[in-house]
Amino acid sequence: MQPPLPLLVTADDALLGDLLRLAAAAGVSLDVAPDPGAARGAWSAAPLVLVGADAVAGLAATAPPRRSRVLVAVAGAAPDPLFRHAVAIGAETVLELPAADTWVIERLSDTADGPAHEALTLAVLGGCGGAGASTFATALARTAAKPQAPGLLMDLDPAGGGLERIVGLDDADGVRWDSLLGSTGRLGSRSLRSALPQQAGLSVLGFGPQACAPLDAPAVREVLTAAQRGHETVVVDLPRYLDGPAHEVLARAHHVLVVSGLGLRQVAACGRRVAVLAEAGARPHLVARTTGSAADPGEVAELLGVPLLVAMGDQRRLDEAIDLGLGPVHRRRGPLARAAREALSAVRVVPSSDPARPPAVTATAGRGAPA
Repeated sequence: MQPPLPLLVTADDALLGDLLRLAAAAGVSLDVAPDPGAARGAWSAAPLVLVGADAVAGLAATAPPRRSRVLVAVAGAAPDPLFRHAVAIGAETVLELPAADTWVIERLSDTADGPAHEALTLAVLGGCGGAGASTFATALARTAAKPQAPGLLMDLDPAGGGLERIVGLDDADGVRWDSLLGSTGRLGSRSLRSALPQQAGLSVLGFGPQACAPLDAPAVREVLTAAQRGHETVVVDLPRYLDGPAHEVLARAHHVLVVSGLGLRQVAACGRRVAVLAEAGARPHLVARTTGSAADPGEVAELLGVPLLVAMGDQRRLDEAIDLGLGPVHRRRGPLARAAREALSAVRVVPSSDPARPPAVTATAGRGAPA
């Protein structure tokens, strides 16, 4: 059975021609409905709905069922009344053509990836210095990713050692943050996935060996939303000191994981980190490193006021495995691999917080568009 096509609702021949041209450029076909009545049957099932400016008022009068991924398209500047009607049909943005042509092509291209979904998104950070958060983030991403279920590991810590090295992709071809910071227009999920260094279903977005300009929040937001559309799992390694880009990730992550040892000073530092996360609206889980401490992980988690996700010991010869390009989970029975599997199983059944969403309706003509 053929999957539903993106739906276009318009009787404007000129707009129809423009959008069919953009759909051809994206490599997809459209199901065209000339009026709201004709659109009723495909409205809920379509992976994406484009509504022409000529049809928005009539569609709003029929009070269609609320759904995500509804876009309004208009030739030229959008008049003010159009935004009111767009809100009435639950549209997330108004596309001003031709300025938003590239944006439309990328959004239509995303529908070729299959049914719309949002990746399980995990943010990982160290509760104390030397906790091994980057290594654990890599283990999570490597364990979750499969060729048939692609995953992305994203590095947001320019002061770290580089996630590509931990994975074993430091010399692999592909774009890094410096290339993405200079891009314009909307980023497509397939374009992102195909551009990054990857191995057995896992793509890695890091900083590479060259100096990179500081990350900015709009760029991180754009890349993260593209990553969520095109992958099954996204793991983000956050810096210990949270900046604007890190807060963008926290607002969109389903779960936040704090990695910490159980020594007195480590727990004290982790407590401060948990307090900062609470101020940002996040309630993290604790990943406890048990080596070198007799403290009970469950009691430490209770003291910190966070749930214990998993406890793990140190892995022997870990540095050697990373230096050889084998990655942290080449030993499937090792502590890291076991902890990563347990953590992934746990977060898939624990209710997540609702990630914040971008504004419902804005005019879109270039970079920074909501996704």
